[in-house]
Amino acid sequence: MKSTWSLCVALAVSLGIILVAGYPVGPSDEEYVLVNNKCQCVTVTSKFVPSQENPQEEVLERNIRIIVPLKARENISDPLSPLRTTFVYRLSELCKNCEPIEIDLGGAIHQAQQGNSCEEPQTCYTYDRNECYSSPVPLLYHGEVMQVPAALTPDSCFAQ
Repeated sequence: MKSTWSLCVALAVSLGIILVAGYPVGPSDEEYVLVNNKCQCVTVTSKFVPSQENPQEEVLERNIRIIVPLKARENISDPLSPLRTTFVYRLSELCKNCEPIEIDLGGAIHQAQQGNSCEEPQTCYTYDRNECYSSPVPLLYHGEVMQVPAALTPDSCFAQ
């Protein structure tokens, strides 16, 4: 029972660290990037700034930058699908971290991850330039029409 409790505490502590961990925007900058989701065009940063009520105190300021792609399609891989008119952003989903980490608990290494719904596909509003997207196109070859995949993001589909 005690080992289960210590596992839960260790997971909670490590997951809390993951939530507030980030990387600095610049080398001498005090602003940290918490989320940089290229799929949904969202960047969340945070920094400590002087309080308006008491300038000797610092408060945490969060900045959420959302770029709405005006010509985004419902299905980004299908150029004929209708234009997207609804964009949904949930901060809890943007901040989830599905990358497993290894933690040491009592000399034993365990893997843990922050997100619990990591198997669900993420809705992308624009292309993730690190992922290869393709769409079938008709190709006339020797008098026969064939459907062949065409790269929509060629830089990420083909090696240099």
